Amino acid sequence: MDVLGAIGRALAASGNMAWQILWPLIFGFTLSSVIQAVVRRSRVTKWMAGASAKSIAIASGLGAASSSCSYAAVALARSLFRKGASMVSAMAFEIASTNLVVELGIILALSLGWQFTLAEFIAGPIMIVIVAVLFRLWMRGRILDAAREQAERGRAGSMEGHAAMDMSVQRDGSFLSRLLSRDGLTATSQYFVMDWAAVLRDIVIGLLIAGAFSAWVPKEWLQTVFLAKDPTLSFLLGPLVGPLIAMISFVCSVGNVPLAAVLWNGGISFGGVMSFIFADLIIIPILLIYRRYYGTRAALVIAGTFYLAMAAAGYLIELIFTPLGLVPHERRAAIVEATISWNYTTFLDIGMLLVAAFLVIWFFRTGGGPMLRMMGGEPERASHDVETP
Repeated sequence: MDVLGAIGRALAASGNMAWQILWPLIFGFTLSSVIQAVVRRSRVTKWMAGASAKSIAIASGLGAASSSCSYAAVALARSLFRKGASMVSAMAFEIASTNLVVELGIILALSLGWQFTLAEFIAGPIMIVIVAVLFRLWMRGRILDAAREQAERGRAGSMEGHAAMDMSVQRDGSFLSRLLSRDGLTATSQYFVMDWAAVLRDIVIGLLIAGAFSAWVPKEWLQTVFLAKDPTLSFLLGPLVGPLIAMISFVCSVGNVPLAAVLWNGGISFGGVMSFIFADLIIIPILLIYRRYYGTRAALVIAGTFYLAMAAAGYLIELIFTPLGLVPHERRAAIVEATISWNYTTFLDIGMLLVAAFLVIWFFRTGGGPMLRMMGGEPERASHDVETP
């Protein structure tokens, strides 16, 4: 076997995938940074204190507007819980901030098709509703009391400093006046760089894993594993196995998209793809963080509830989309099949790289460098040390 040739093919596949998703990633994180810069996090917790449908809906909306990597989302959810948010609202915020965000929707549309983006924004709320119902049954009484007691101990997890930083513009005024001010531009650059720093590792790992799968794993083998030739068995298997694959991939939701495309080309069901993408919140390192944050019993409830909700959302979205003719028939994900060439993707990549370069330069010229060193630090220190506009 030509080992170097095999590695070269995997790296080439990873590079092609990275080039295809570069501009939507930069565009999505820029838009997310604008929203986070203008929406003040200090006002969020009071809207999430209850467990009513309204509180959960508000938490989901705020989460979708507060894009985060999986680790930062989990840390921020614990912070909101400690400040008075209900557990179910904190979990809804956590789910939405990683799985109902604009950059994920754009990448899904360009990599897999617009049907997957539509499924994301339908199946995501379905998952949140299922989590809310199951939490009413299982996350209560002594388990909830013990979880809050453990959360108050403030044990460190990952990305604590990033989650604690509120860099939003504090001055009053209209959305545009706050955004176009010097403080608004500074806050936007801070969120942009910090969010990229938080997810870059996961995106690179996800691309490398997807490239290796694409280059080394025969499509016929994947089709056999996913029972692709039997539609009924494939439908039943996909949403159950999707989260299990994600658990051991150790990658966040955005980083999961390249591998999701490979799995889709390999025969996993439509619902299986969606449950796989949603499962970034139960990867093994995050399960261990749940245990540190909330205790063993609460962590088991969260893991079990999330898995059931992800699988159920996968089943339901396929049952909804199939009779409507919204499940794609072809399995040729653009991110896997495409190569680098002089086309609209290349020009958009170059344009977005210029935007990214401007924001990165502005970030460092306005003294943002020390913030990167506080990303993984203690939450209390980060929240006090960071200078917000």
